[in-house]
Amino acid sequence: MWVLVTLAAVVLQATRTSMQQKLRAHLSITAAGFVRYFYGAPIALGAVAVAVVAFGQSLPVPSAGFWLTVTAAGVAQIVGTVALIAAFDRRGFAVGTVYAKTEVLQVAVFSAVVLHEPLRVWGWVGAAVCVVGVGWLALVRRPEPETIAPTLFRLDAALGLGLLAGAGFALASVWIRASSKSLGDHPAVFRALVTLAAMNTVQVLINGAQMLATNADDVRAVARTWRSSAVVGVLSVFGSAGWAIAVTLENAAKVRALGQVELLLTFAISHRFLGERHRRSEFAASALTVAGVAAVLALG
Repeated sequence: MWVLVTLAAVVLQATRTSMQQKLRAHLSITAAGFVRYFYGAPIALGAVAVAVVAFGQSLPVPSAGFWLTVTAAGVAQIVGTVALIAAFDRRGFAVGTVYAKTEVLQVAVFSAVVLHEPLRVWGWVGAAVCVVGVGWLALVRRPEPETIAPTLFRLDAALGLGLLAGAGFALASVWIRASSKSLGDHPAVFRALVTLAAMNTVQVLINGAQMLATNADDVRAVARTWRSSAVVGVLSVFGSAGWAIAVTLENAAKVRALGQVELLLTFAISHRFLGERHRRSEFAASALTVAGVAAVLALG
């Protein structure tokens, strides 16, 4: 069952992200990220209501620490989402996604430095493989006509954005887990739903206020594109719920290792639906990166 749930979450996540990229034809980077929370929050809140009314769950009483960590997670996810979409603009959907996969490596580093929970030896070997893959992918053989002196290789401009996206998602995952654990002895899936609903609501308030203050046209654009934007919100909520259920059923490392098949789906979507074309070296570097990520998850 956990395998089926994980694969469903992978499909939902990859489809949602590709639809966000397609929305860039109508929305700014910030607005394309905002639709994930704006249309997802009501669904998450509705899921919590169903759990309370239909299944008799009692609502937890969140502490001040919960609201602090869930807000931090929400902000980190906003930053990660915006950086990821910006990376798509620079290098494309598939390569931007590969860079964001360094989230796993960054979680390992954060855990070793901040929480004093280092990886095992083979986990660090996997981390080194991941770094080599990312470095290979970042050295792109693409001449830029506006430069004066052509060079054989240039460091990819999307690399920093992809790493920032990975860092945002890594920090968000750490703080989401902390928020969920602070809710007490409720079932894990219900705690995940409550945390998701709270985080999405905070994100709507923070990101919405920022957009209203800087460019109110973005908010109107999100409303105008409600048909496609709402689908992104639905996919986001169900994808997040799928990950929560999968890690409840099985070890999180196994779930996330299986989740790396998302890259295969990502390249298929980028080729078939987004019209992106990639060289064999990009496929090889991406495969090396994901192999390193899988080793960190499975052996670290």
